[in-house]
Amino acid sequence: MLLIAGTIGAGKSSLTDFLSKEMASKPFYENVEDNDVLPLFYSNPERYAFLLQIFFLNKSFLGMREALSNDDNVIDRSIYEDSLMFHLNADLGRIAPMEVEQYDNLLNTMLRELEESAPLKHPDLMVHIKVSLNTMIERINKRGRSYEQIANDPTLYDYYKELNQRYDEWYENFDVCPKMQIDGDQLDFVANEDNLMVILEMIQEKLAEVRQTHGKGHYCTDKAIAKGDFSKKNAASVTS
Repeated sequence: MLLIAGTIGAGKSSLTDFLSKEMASKPFYENVEDNDVLPLFYSNPERYAFLLQIFFLNKSFLGMREALSNDDNVIDRSIYEDSLMFHLNADLGRIAPMEVEQYDNLLNTMLRELEESAPLKHPDLMVHIKVSLNTMIERINKRGRSYEQIANDPTLYDYYKELNQRYDEWYENFDVCPKMQIDGDQLDFVANEDNLMVILEMIQEKLAEVRQTHGKGHYCTDKAIAKGDFSKKNAASVTS
């Protein structure tokens, strides 16, 4: 199983689509186009943040469970990134502490369920598409979803900036399975599809290395930041 990670506009869906075709496997996409809650969230984050993140969490859990049927199935955004988005919104004051506690309990229950239901089927590799803030915003503008546009809501700039920074630190702390990072600015496969073959070769080499050393991952982790929870780090920085 491959986990394709990256911030908004990184190109996760494009890479997931390409890899699944090249590897003759099944893609599992992030639910955006058929998500009626997402526009509501952008219109009123304080009201709809918890509802949106529960929606994503449920879809990710079901997708990961189904994806266990084939070693090369490709997942567009993992359940750990859902938690990253959730905790960012919690840190912005959009989600109540009691809701955070219940979300974390539910997430950990889901991860244990995945661990126990398929002990021999774990993520092989997480591929993080790293992009700069400028590239992120350019792609958001290009795909044209009105509710995502900074021109319509200038406060989104700081939200996107913080999200992109968290992704970088999340990747550094991610310990669930083997991982690799792709420079999405240098290898801009969205603008130049020729770069997709370069990326495919990089991923295949990494997978061969991982599978040769039996370096498959797991699902559960005790590291909070690996699950996108920066609250303990933020609390420590405030008290220091």
